[in-house]
Amino acid sequence: MEINWYGHSCFRISERGSATVVCDPYDSAEVGYEPLKLKADIVTISHESPSHNDLKSVKGDAYIIDGPGEYEIGGVFVTGLQTDKRKKNGKDQPVNTLYLIDYFGVTIVHLGDMMHVPTQTEVESLGPVHIALVPVGAGGALNATKASEVISLFEPNIVIPMHYATVASKAEIEPIGKFLKVMGLSEVETLPSLKVSGPESLPEDTQVVVLDYPH
Repeated sequence: MEINWYGHSCFRISERGSATVVCDPYDSAEVGYEPLKLKADIVTISHESPSHNDLKSVKGDAYIIDGPGEYEIGGVFVTGLQTDKRKKNGKDQPVNTLYLIDYFGVTIVHLGDMMHVPTQTEVESLGPVHIALVPVGAGGALNATKASEVISLFEPNIVIPMHYATVASKAEIEPIGKFLKVMGLSEVETLPSLKVSGPESLPEDTQVVVLDYPH
């Protein structure tokens, strides 16, 4: 299995001969980065925003998941959970959906634009998380400190930060430096992608992996 980051909150999870998942495709005019040229069997959308739901940038007859629920497509199991409810006219209004993706035995959680630290009950309802894709740059999502709290709750084997400022991004969000400092890291080498052969290949202690984006 391979995980590629395309900038902002967009990832592709793929393996030869299996269903390909794209999370939160963006409109490059909104967020910067290279225009997306992706194909997918499954697309997950965390919330309705051009920086997270640009379906026209993904080719193929993909199954679109844009809300909470349980789904199974091509052997991939996806669980969507509402987060960050807010009151509007006396009613709860969902503003974000996180997705737990069980990709042939490896569980990946994409937190979307999560703003608030979830409850222990919400975390436990998802079960074990191997890889967490976590927003760290504030600007409508978790900041560095809250991101570290969320990581402590999930206790994943690997954390891949997302939704932070780079030289290519247009969004008004913070760079990754604050997050690395909170995590006790001075510098992390970026990788072009993360390749995982199975749960047994993952580190026992939580490890931060920073991915590069196409440019």
